[in-house]
This record gives sequence, structure tokens and C-alpha cells, in this order.
Amino acid sequence: MQHLALLFPHLLECPEWFALILLFVMAAVLVLMREGRQAAEGAALLARLYFAGAVVFGGMVLLAGSMRIEIAAYGPAKLAFLVDPLSVTLLALVSFLGLVVTRFSIHYLDGDPGQARFSRWLVLTLSCVLILAVSSNLLMFTLAWIGTSLCLHQLLTFYRERPAALLAARKKFYLSRLADLCMLGALVLVWQGYGTWEFHELFAHPVGPHSGGIAGLFVAAATLKSAQFPFHSWLPDTLETPTPVSALMHAGIINAGGFLIVRLSPLIIQSPTALNVLALTGAVTALLGSVVMMTQTSIKKSLAWSTVAQMGFMMLQCGLGAFALAIMHLVAHSLYKAHAFLSSGSVVGMVKSAWTPVGRPAAHPWVILGALVAAGVIGIGVALSPGLKVEMAPGRMLLVAVFIMALAHLLWTLWSSSLRGGLVVRGLLLALATTVACFAIHGVFEQWLHETIPAYMPPRGSLEYGMMALLALFFFAVLFLQTQLPTWGTHPTMARLYVHASNGFYLGAIFNRLIQKIIA
Repeated sequence: MQHLALLFPHLLECPEWFALILLFVMAAVLVLMREGRQAAEGAALLARLYFAGAVVFGGMVLLAGSMRIEIAAYGPAKLAFLVDPLSVTLLALVSFLGLVVTRFSIHYLDGDPGQARFSRWLVLTLSCVLILAVSSNLLMFTLAWIGTSLCLHQLLTFYRERPAALLAARKKFYLSRLADLCMLGALVLVWQGYGTWEFHELFAHPVGPHSGGIAGLFVAAATLKSAQFPFHSWLPDTLETPTPVSALMHAGIINAGGFLIVRLSPLIIQSPTALNVLALTGAVTALLGSVVMMTQTSIKKSLAWSTVAQMGFMMLQCGLGAFALAIMHLVAHSLYKAHAFLSSGSVVGMVKSAWTPVGRPAAHPWVILGALVAAGVIGIGVALSPGLKVEMAPGRMLLVAVFIMALAHLLWTLWSSSLRGGLVVRGLLLALATTVACFAIHGVFEQWLHETIPAYMPPRGSLEYGMMALLALFFFAVLFLQTQLPTWGTHPTMARLYVHASNGFYLGAIFNRLIQKIIA
């Protein structure tokens, strides 16, 4: 202990926390030493401990508020945890997903000769994500960021005899290294401009030298990490991995880019240009993912493109400054996508339980207009009730407009079914209940995260207003396309477009050729 004290002078300031970390490390080592099914069961046990720790941290925040726990320090490098509402939210989410995925893996890979290897890398990946969530400084955050990617690569190449899996993993590997370079560049610029990596010190005085460059590097890293256009094609290609990996990646790890933007939002909002670029990139990704998703015949492929679209929409929310809404979206999408992937094998049951009618006719323009009017009355009425004003938050009103289009799609779906009258009435009530619940939950997240997330409502120019209006038109175009597919699908031009869309407009093929040339 004396040698540790010499190396890390502040180690003995928190001996109880050091003992707790040592306990987790010993438990993890014991898991890594086991074989076969025992390794999988050990991973599930460790995930339970992680989730219990998340619950304890959550209780501490509720009772005592945010806190910073420093375990060890060596110069500017510090092992410290930032326990606040934002970190506790991600900590609870990821540990819960880890608990579900590790339990699922026990039976999923039972008897597989590589089960122990899989469990080891799964535990390491989960541990890196949890460290990322509670990091108190940019250096620790960056190391966990890189570690998560390297460990995930081992899971993506679990079936090393599958060429498609190896190609997709290599593509993600190279893109992740570019994201790592962006993070390392930001690490250097932050140190030069602020002289510290500690979040609480950076956020206390967020204005500093190189603000634009730092924000740009963070946005670039998040774009690369979270499968944003044009770097998105690796995500739909990584389906050759075991289902638990897909569930953990699509529900948890893919959110790292969004968490980066929200965690470092006090620094990133110093550059409105960087956030505008992020919003535009996210919108393009969301629109592309939505169109391609409609053309997929494979359940997993459709879910993968759905993740691309959802990540794009979350980045759009971050770019518009709706950080609390982005975290709410992150949590809801993660829980849904984990369930969807882990139950993707039950195709027959999913079809039987699907409420969407098959063979819907194309919607008449008046039906679309009526659905939009009804959805608009509901959406705007609820949105304005807590005091949200159009002139005060135009970016958020764009998100409300997209939400209204989603409600209109729901109402059109119910109208196009055989039992129109009864379902439409129930649909209106369902739309109202959904809207109230959505805005109420958003209010809860706003209140929960208000101390850790800065308010962002910059002055908007005519160019930005025009871009928002254009994005709203694009989202409406996707809605209109969905309602007209039954009729337009037989047209030769639409048939050709359908083929191109089903192949992701060949962006993945272009990247695959590039990767093959690199490794040749």
C-alpha cells in the first residue's frame, strides 16, 4: 500500500472507494479465468453487480446530489468518477442492458467452443462503456472510448471464419480509429487551451482558446462513432455477429457518440457552426435510414437501418440543442432495440402480434391532410401547454413537426384498415395519450438533467430558418412516400429506386471496395 501511495499521492483519500473498485476488478478477473458455460454465468453475475452499483449511485444522487469521487491521481491524470444525473442515467441503462444480454448469452452460446472467449470480451466491453459513462475527465473518457471500440472489435470478429463479418468489422475498425484520432486531437487542444482535463473545471469556464476546433473534433468523433452519413454503412453490415452483440451494440454502444455530445455540451455549444453541421448530418442520416429501412426484407437488416435512422434523429436533436430530449430518445430507443434484437428470432410471433394491416391502399391526399391536421392539433396543443413558444425555440418546434408527422402516419395506418370508424376514434385517443406521455416524460428528463445540461437557444438567421423548413419538407416527403408506396411501387421508376434503396444506394459497396484495397 505504501508503494501505491508513493505512485499515487491521493490514493488513500478514498480508501473505501478503492476497496470497492478492487472488489469489482477481482470479480472481473475471476470471470475471465473461467471456461465454457461457467464463464457466461460469471459474466451474468458480474453484470448483476454492475447494475446494483448503478442503483446505489442513483440513490446517492437522489439523496445527496451530484458528486465527484477521486480515487487516484498522478499529475494531470486522475482516476475519478463523476456521479451526476447524466452519468447515472447512462450507467443504469447500460448495466441493465448488460444484465439482460449476459443472461441471454448463457443459453444462446451454450456448447459453443468459443463461449468463454465471447464472455470475456463481453465483460471487458461492458466495463469500458460503464467507465465511459462515469468518467470525470476527458483523458479517462478518451481511454474508455478507445477501449470500448477495441473490445467490441473482438466481439464483431467472433466468427472469424465468416468473410462478411471480418469485412464489416475491419470497416468499423478503421472508422473507429479516425474517431479516436479526433478524440486525441481534442484532448491535446483542451490541454493547450484550458490546462486541465477535468470536466468540472472545464464546464465552470467553457469559453477558451480553440473552442471551434475542439467542438468540431468532438462532433467529428461522434459522427464517426454513431454511424452517421456517410460513415453509416458499417452498422447494417455487422449482422454476422452473435445476436447478443447486435443487441448490446445497437442498444448501448452505438449511443456513445450521442453521450459524448451531451456530456461535453458546455464546450460544444461554444461553436454553433459545429452544432449546425451536426444537425444537418443527423437529419440526412435519419432520412436516408428511414427510406432504406422500408425496403428491407430481413428483420435484422430492417432493425439495423432503423438504428441508423434513430441515431441520425438523435444527432439532429443534439444539433438543435434539445439535449434532454436526446437522452430521453437514447433511453427509449435502447430499451426497444435490445428487445427487438433479442426477440428477432420469433418472426412468426412478431407477425401475429403486429397491429399494422397488410396490403394497405395508397392514401388519398385529403386523408393525409386530415391526418396531419388532427395530429397537428394534438401535437401543437400539447406542446404549447407547458409554455413552449414558437418564437423562443424554433429548433424544438422542428422536432415537434416531425413528431406530428409520426402521429399522422399512425392515424393514416388506422384509417386505411378495414374497421375505419372505431379504430380512428381509438387512434385519436391513442395519439393524444402518446403525445401527453411523450411531453410529460420529456419534462421529467428536463427536470432531472437541468443541472448537468446547459440551455442552448442561439439566435437564428434566415439561413438556419430556411434549413429547418427544408428539413421539415424532407420529413414530410418521406411520410408521403410511405403513404403512396402501394400505388407507386408498380411504376418502373419507383421499382428501380426501390432496388437502389434496398442496397443502401451502394454506399456500403463503395466503402467495402475501399477497405479491400487497403487490406490487399
